Amino acid sequence: MPFRLSTRLPKFDDLGLYRYSVTIYVADRRPVFVTEPAVDLVRTQLEITADGNCVEITAYSFMPDHLHVLAQGVSDHARFLEFMRLFKHRSSYHWKRRHGHKLWQRRYIDRILRDREHTRTVARYILENPVRAGLVDSPEIYPFSGSFVMRMTELFDWVRRT
Repeated sequence: MPFRLSTRLPKFDDLGLYRYSVTIYVADRRPVFVTEPAVDLVRTQLEITADGNCVEITAYSFMPDHLHVLAQGVSDHARFLEFMRLFKHRSSYHWKRRHGHKLWQRRYIDRILRDREHTRTVARYILENPVRAGLVDSPEIYPFSGSFVMRMTELFDWVRRT
């Protein structure tokens, strides 16, 4: 069996109140998140899985071929890796039933936010991603971004505070 490098920190226990910035790419980088029904199918699984695993989704943005998420454990029992495993599994299952093809690439990119990294700064980066990609002129009008803990007006007011 060939040796594979791990992208995880050695001996890191994901149990608890950690914050994560996550990017998940669509298989073959297909632009699938371009309609409300496509996004809703996956957004629903994200919300259900987060609620059931002691994880808050502070901000998310569905780009055409990937998803950005700012997630935070809200209990000492929160397990980020299990949350991600379940979310990808559930969303993939529902996607394949409806569309007949694979949804996600096998891996995803996650970054544990350090104490000095402000949650607000990462949320702003996620919400402004559609503007940087040239999809919209203002993040407030992008229909596939949001939060499961704040209304959109609160979210944008919060990220713009200095």
